[in-house]
Amino acid sequence: MVTLALNQPVIIDAIRTPFGRRGGVLREYRPDALLATVLQQLMQRNPVAGERVGDVLAGCVSQAGEQGANISRQALLLAGLPETVPGVTMNRMCGSSQHAVHTASQAVGVGDMDFAIACGVESMSRVPMFLDLTLGKHDFTGFDNLHPDLVRRFDIPHQVESAERIAEHWKLSRSELDDYAVESHRRAEAARAAGLHTEIIPVDGVNKEGGPVSVTADEGIRAVIDRERMEQMAPVFRPASEGVVTAANASQMSDGAAAVLVGNYGQVRDSGMNAQAYFRSRVVTGSDPIMQLTGIIPAARLALQKAGLSIQDMDWIEVNEAFASVALCFQREFDPDMEKFNPWGGAIAHGHPLGATGAGLMAKMLAGLRQVDGQFGLQVMCIGHGMATATVIERL
Repeated sequence: MVTLALNQPVIIDAIRTPFGRRGGVLREYRPDALLATVLQQLMQRNPVAGERVGDVLAGCVSQAGEQGANISRQALLLAGLPETVPGVTMNRMCGSSQHAVHTASQAVGVGDMDFAIACGVESMSRVPMFLDLTLGKHDFTGFDNLHPDLVRRFDIPHQVESAERIAEHWKLSRSELDDYAVESHRRAEAARAAGLHTEIIPVDGVNKEGGPVSVTADEGIRAVIDRERMEQMAPVFRPASEGVVTAANASQMSDGAAAVLVGNYGQVRDSGMNAQAYFRSRVVTGSDPIMQLTGIIPAARLALQKAGLSIQDMDWIEVNEAFASVALCFQREFDPDMEKFNPWGGAIAHGHPLGATGAGLMAKMLAGLRQVDGQFGLQVMCIGHGMATATVIERL
């Protein structure tokens, strides 16, 4: 039985929308409205008065257009939260809303506020990736807006190239990457068909013809994989004779939003609410900006060390599937129990709405821990330019 200090930050609830394909069922949903929907439902599910929320911290990567001008503040006002509730939008690239969860728990833990909402949103249909970098003047062609001295020193490649270099370093073949992608879809479809995703809230969307539909599951999951077609797909960047990373073994561009309600354990208990989990460790690390996506390895090691646990102690391991090579290099380094590694598939199947994925994976992991009656969960995400976030939680 865990005995918590009264000021211990705990997770009360965590929900997410289904993730839609870019240009898919959520294409007509403005991102500020999509985030507002999640915030509104989170508040309706939990007996916390809006004025008791000390801050709404949102992750969002492409902060431009409909995602510009501090989307957190706009969304919380759209959701009907009191005007006295502030909001901030943060960008730690793919780890943005996991960073938001960390920051919210830290603010609660030191007593700055009793309750906080960590959330995230990305509409890759309505706000193209890299729009904030290109300023809408041209399509993304490279990091030409970065400081020349930085580019000369590091020659930062596109993440796809980093994923290729990871495959080379760990000697991962094209067939291994494709096999992993197929398994991600298989697991995701099995979880969807069994109705395991209790963290997903239904939202309104549109079908191909533009008619209204209720969206209750991640759109990108494929129940049947055409392996022959997958094998015929060309690598994204490299020539066919040299490359192994294709659109089929990489994460899908998606639309979605997610939110996590964090509270001070004493206040949660006194308010008659149940805490779902507490934080054993929270870390963020920097890593090689050329390999770029390998930061998950030192981040996971540090998170486990701080938690006083090992990879074998984990009942659920959620590693964001930015690319199959990223997930497989983690497996090579840690040798986890594969039944506990992304048990419901990952971003290759359900999608990766950049700023929303961190909070979305936390909601998914909590739902998964409940399903398997597990105790410990590890969430790890690689981040562009060489960073990673990792969190270890203990279910209550």
